[in-house]
Amino acid sequence: MPKMKTKRAAAKRFKTTGTGKLMKMKANKSHILNKKSTKRKRTLRKAVEVDATNAKMMKRMLPYSK
Repeated sequence: MPKMKTKRAAAKRFKTTGTGKLMKMKANKSHILNKKSTKRKRTLRKAVEVDATNAKMMKRMLPYSK
């Protein structure tokens, strides 16, 4: 049986925690920042856990990440 390939796009966007949960960065932090409040931009910096509805699909894309 050949090795499974990791989807490289997913590997660049998602990181696995020690307990096996997937983390992602929030969207809307790349451009048109002058109309967004400082508080909003500050909260966009933080990583969040991937929603449970998408987690199963993401795990399939990242076969060797715990």
